[in-house]
Amino acid sequence: MAKKKETVSIYDVVQGLSQAAANAYDGALTEDGEPLKAGLQREEGDVILDKRIMDGFGVSFVGDMMNLTYQSDVQLKEVYASGFEREIDQRLTDISNWLKKECKRITGKSVTLTVEGEIDVRVESVSRVRSWVLAKKIYKVGGFDKEMRVDPESKDLLETSWKTFLDQGGWKGRRPKNDTRPKGETK
Repeated sequence: MAKKKETVSIYDVVQGLSQAAANAYDGALTEDGEPLKAGLQREEGDVILDKRIMDGFGVSFVGDMMNLTYQSDVQLKEVYASGFEREIDQRLTDISNWLKKECKRITGKSVTLTVEGEIDVRVESVSRVRSWVLAKKIYKVGGFDKEMRVDPESKDLLETSWKTFLDQGGWKGRRPKNDTRPKGETK
């Protein structure tokens, strides 16, 4: 007798990954009482002696895709240094690996995350002193059905009355028969 492939509940996967992301709050401890290591910058160095770095991440879901976003305070000398984008990409990879481990610990089932496309890194400044980085990476969540995929096709949602209006030239089209204004007048 052939074994059936175990289907993964979409709800369980989304809930597991969301709970894993929620467990990574600043100051979180593991079951052993040790500080949690999710791959963030704030976990490096001495908590008391080193300057605290504010960074964090979040997840959101669209169809069978997971958007992983990362934000952190940065200095401009870090941005202009070579390998900045590679460093941010590695940080997002570390976070996604931690999310997979944490999701397996929470739900008891493993989840696969496959990178879709390239990383999107944006650096913005508040002042001459403060800057921050926003990075986004999209992952395809494995094990979802075809029904969960988002169709790239768009449907024509334009109402027929608007469509005929635009086909006739819109606001600059022919004037109706009952328009008695002089030709140059617009009011």
